[in-house]
Amino acid sequence: MRRVVITGVGAVSPVGNTAEETWSSLIAGKSGIGPITHFDTSDPACKVKLAAEVKDFDPSLYMEKGDIRKSDLYSQYAMAAAVQAMQDSGLEGNIDSQRLGVYVGSGIGGMDTFVDQCNTLEQKGMKRISPFFIPMMISNMAAGNIAIRFKAKGPSMCVTTACATSAHAIGEAFHTVAHGYADAMIAGGAEATINKLAVAGFTNCKALTTEEDPNRASIPFDKERSGFVMGEGGAVLVLEEYEHAKARGAKIYAEIVGYGNTNDAYHMTAPEPNAEGSAKSIELAVQEAGMPADAVLYINAHGTSTPLNDKTETLAIKKALGEEAAHKAMVSSTKSMTGHMLGATGALEAMACAYALRDGVVPPTINYREPDPECDLDYVPNEARKADIEYAITTNLGFGGHNACLVLKKI
Repeated sequence: MRRVVITGVGAVSPVGNTAEETWSSLIAGKSGIGPITHFDTSDPACKVKLAAEVKDFDPSLYMEKGDIRKSDLYSQYAMAAAVQAMQDSGLEGNIDSQRLGVYVGSGIGGMDTFVDQCNTLEQKGMKRISPFFIPMMISNMAAGNIAIRFKAKGPSMCVTTACATSAHAIGEAFHTVAHGYADAMIAGGAEATINKLAVAGFTNCKALTTEEDPNRASIPFDKERSGFVMGEGGAVLVLEEYEHAKARGAKIYAEIVGYGNTNDAYHMTAPEPNAEGSAKSIELAVQEAGMPADAVLYINAHGTSTPLNDKTETLAIKKALGEEAAHKAMVSSTKSMTGHMLGATGALEAMACAYALRDGVVPPTINYREPDPECDLDYVPNEARKADIEYAITTNLGFGGHNACLVLKKI
């Protein structure tokens, strides 16, 4: 296998409209959670009042006006993150287009477009449906638009595995470069589902918190956690074969060295209580990485702030690494600040791992107050911590039982 490194990062998130701004907010413990502004929540039937929204996003910085009109918001977030990542990498114009690919996914796709066009159909009839309805809505169009923008003619696909989407996209892109099918990949995910329909759906399946205090809403691993806060945005990494990156003098953030992909095969929405599937994904990634047992380790946990996820994930970490190594590891959930960005969350958290390795700083789990006996690891509570990290693990678990794990190494 060839070595694979991260040479570019881009992000649009609830705590920043660039990767660097997002990272600065994360290590400062800045929350992006607040009252929903995307729609009116005054309806008594609307029990969820908070979300982690992107603020002051300007798609015209990254796209032409005509393309903006023909793109759902999720695709605009993806394009913005991809443009940032490619500019950061300096790769454009320095690679054979046949050797550049795109693996960018979305858990749901163009939900805003879907809602808008359903309303149009109901109010104005079939003739008024936009000819761009289908291409704006489908989940693969972000990847397609990015490939068009950068003339990326290599391997291309859209991964859709719910909340594990962009972690899987990066993992599959890692293997694509490692096994020689491409020299570089644009990989990540995006989501934009803070609308009445999606919020109602997640609320009624008991996934979202109804807490109205932003400081007690997304509280991963805290005993008082009560559900996740919906987030939105996009995050993209440029993965590049090491010798290719080295030959052109590219800046390198970190090396990707391991990837695990499993399924619980248990339940549509609930994690398997014994954490066998999620533990196995970590084991596979660590094994591929050749990570030593005594490595100085940071784990960016999925940490959704739901009662089931956080205790199950804690168990998975212990099963995969062993009790001693698990308790030595520094674990945090950046969802305490970004909320749950669904299909974008894995890529944003992989980006956080790359920055943590680069800067020697672990982002905190903010608003952590009440310890839970079933969640007894070092969750880096409330303040960032300086540490000379050697390896970083990021885990993501999706509806349908999908588990993803990535291992990054300092370079």
